[in-house]
Amino acid sequence: MIVRKGFNTFVFTGLILAFAGCAGVGPHTVSRDRFDYTTAISDSWKAQMLVNMVKMRYGDTPTFLDVASVINQYSVESQLDLRLNWADPITAAVTNSQSAGGAARYIDRPTITYSPLSGEKFARSLMTPIPPASILSLIQANYPVDLVFRLCVHSVNGIRNRFGGAARARPADPEFTPLLERLKRLQASGAIGLRVQKTTEKDATLMTIRGKVDEATSEESFAIRRMLGLDPTAQEFSIVYASTAKNDRELAILSRSILEIIIDLASFIDVPDIHVEEKRVNPTQRDDSGPGGPSAPLIRIHSSREKPADAFVAVPYRGYWFWIDDRDLPSKRMFSFLMFIFTLVETGGKEGAPIVTIPAG
Repeated sequence: MIVRKGFNTFVFTGLILAFAGCAGVGPHTVSRDRFDYTTAISDSWKAQMLVNMVKMRYGDTPTFLDVASVINQYSVESQLDLRLNWADPITAAVTNSQSAGGAARYIDRPTITYSPLSGEKFARSLMTPIPPASILSLIQANYPVDLVFRLCVHSVNGIRNRFGGAARARPADPEFTPLLERLKRLQASGAIGLRVQKTTEKDATLMTIRGKVDEATSEESFAIRRMLGLDPTAQEFSIVYASTAKNDRELAILSRSILEIIIDLASFIDVPDIHVEEKRVNPTQRDDSGPGGPSAPLIRIHSSREKPADAFVAVPYRGYWFWIDDRDLPSKRMFSFLMFIFTLVETGGKEGAPIVTIPAG
């Protein structure tokens, strides 16, 4: 650039502004990174859950990989030099000169730590039955009792639920669906409650049924007691993990593990006919029938050769796409509920996250 004496003009503003744009990187990245990483982790988590459901449907081995930590480092380095040429105002001859230049480097260095579920951690997280108290807590939090029981329990006081696992598939007992319908109506009336009783050894969880209710609710309450073999005069019942109760003031819940829940839901996957004909996978089971006709499947997972255009989640497997329709709200809710209980229903102790050393410079 040429600077003439007498005009006193220095044209280097653009160079300075170019480097000014790199200042203050840290605060501006927070909202962007939190959204981008949250979206990416959520989408990958949904895809991982669905592909593991499909793999278990085909008798394949599931693999779960947790994102233990996400650390992102930014580094901005800049250097600015200025070069000026001084010219004689009469002859325009260059009498002096100075150099100018600049350099900048922007580094985005993410560190993502993955933690596989295996060994004891796999057994504790996926194979340990959900504590009955946690199941009652979900009902207390206003999750539909029929949905929670259909998904999370094998039996209630000996009345068995349907199970779709290929090795021990079975239909539900005839009393199971009517029991859920009555429990749902009793929950809607607000008559079902949960109480934790402190004892010297451990906390005891009790299910309560209010006594002061209207006539219709009272009839439902007594009908449920008869079906479950409970004391018709009692208002509190101890909750235990068992297949049968030892007395009429005990509610025995044989709960499922997360792995059993996934296996049961996987039985609803609509698999390609050619795979059934080739004996690669068992055919999809028929829905159980209740008093009002066949029960709707808990979840609808489709399969197709082409990648779906409007999917809530879709994964490729064995030359086909398996997916949940984004317009299928009940299936989306069920899939999200599965991921919710996978996260929040803790069945074992917590392990410390791996230690990651990040350089300060």
